[in-house]
Amino acid sequence: MEAVPAGEGDPVPGVARRASYVLDGDGAWIAEARRLAAVFLTRAQAEDALPVSARAMEVTQLVVSELVTNARKYAPGPVRLDLRIAGDALEVMVRDGSTALPVAGAANPDRVGRHGLEIVLAVARGVDVQPEPTGKRITALISLLETGGR
Repeated sequence: MEAVPAGEGDPVPGVARRASYVLDGDGAWIAEARRLAAVFLTRAQAEDALPVSARAMEVTQLVVSELVTNARKYAPGPVRLDLRIAGDALEVMVRDGSTALPVAGAANPDRVGRHGLEIVLAVARGVDVQPEPTGKRITALISLLETGGR
């Protein structure tokens, strides 16, 4: 598994911090993606004095884990993870090479697995799925200040 910084690009107005990574190859993508997200938020706290609640840290790692797991499981090729802070929120964007758009399953307590998108929808402030020319982009918005609820 290789997490390669994909470049910072030009600053975006209103965005305090952002990072992009390409996750490719074999190995522990999910664990590495969670680690990258935690490091990203820890640096935002330390270097930019941004308030990041403990719940926001946990929710971010959960969302990253679920989205990267789905991308790894259902899409060919590398996965791109983009993290951007804008105001009091974090945007977690995962791009993959599958053009199939995900659909949350109906609630079913007997179903084993396949709850990833349901989980993300339950904990994120908002979720957006967009087709792209070479696959799709899923963006989850997470409040950095929340202490409970959404």
